[in-house]
Amino acid sequence: MGSPDHASDDDLEALAESLGSSGVGAGKQHVPVLPSEVLEGLNPQPGQILVDLTLGGGGHSRLLAERVGPTGKVYAFDCDPHQVEKARQRLAGLPVECFHARYDQAGEILRRLGVKAHGILADLGICSEQLDDPGRGLAFRHEGPLDMRLDPSRGEPAWKLLERLDENDLTRALLRYGEEKQARRIVRKIVEARKEDLPWTTTRLAELVRSCLPPRGVVGKIDPATRTFQGLRILVNDELAVLEDMLRQLPGWLVPGGLAAIISFHSLEDRLVKQAFARGELWERVTRKPVIAGEDEVKANPRSRSAKLRVARLASGQGH
Repeated sequence: MGSPDHASDDDLEALAESLGSSGVGAGKQHVPVLPSEVLEGLNPQPGQILVDLTLGGGGHSRLLAERVGPTGKVYAFDCDPHQVEKARQRLAGLPVECFHARYDQAGEILRRLGVKAHGILADLGICSEQLDDPGRGLAFRHEGPLDMRLDPSRGEPAWKLLERLDENDLTRALLRYGEEKQARRIVRKIVEARKEDLPWTTTRLAELVRSCLPPRGVVGKIDPATRTFQGLRILVNDELAVLEDMLRQLPGWLVPGGLAAIISFHSLEDRLVKQAFARGELWERVTRKPVIAGEDEVKANPRSRSAKLRVARLASGQGH
């Protein structure tokens, strides 16, 4: 295993498989990770109100809705309007209400509805259907525009940031969010490539990154472009700031004694979740260590290899 502060080889290999030419999971409907572990952690009961902050393909929401039954309710959120519409169709007939909103914006909607949740789930991974869409520019297995926005209706696409940001800002982003040791070399090459006046695509960026790194930079199945793509995607979507904001608000969305379950996929996310749940005045940790996928799930769904689930209960006296 890697250290708590850095992505392990397993984390990077799973990410590389999702992004790269191997196409693991390509063309398949999104499969929810750690399904039985999520149900065990949240222990949903008939009639409860649950919240799925990351609707995605709707897999987790379906599992939760089946447990709460017709007397319960699942409120589900996603920043991607296309995913929300698809999930609405898939979940028709179940007690699920879907909203187009980022997960840090869920509190405003829940307050408007006048509800608090018995359990809240957030799966911070990228949906397989988004990775498999060439128009999103999230994976270098496809040739496509370098967009990377999880919500295509707002914000700047990655290609604009590559053109607009100065060398220092881009370098800091790849160092912090991608943990890319060769960030400065890669960014210098990006700045030089701006002069070519060519469109930024997924394959163009991937090939540029590979040209910057020596062959020894390839470890196992880890494509040299993996860290850069992660760093740029986090920058485009401001993912860590959004996560921090959600974690800060989370206690106010639960009933006293309510449960929160969060699945992270890289060390930067997991560290924030671990730190938030370690606040003893707010949370009682249900899982002392992160729950990971078993061998059977990893074989069936390789992207689950880097998933880490942490569960905590809102401390007594909180959530009023």
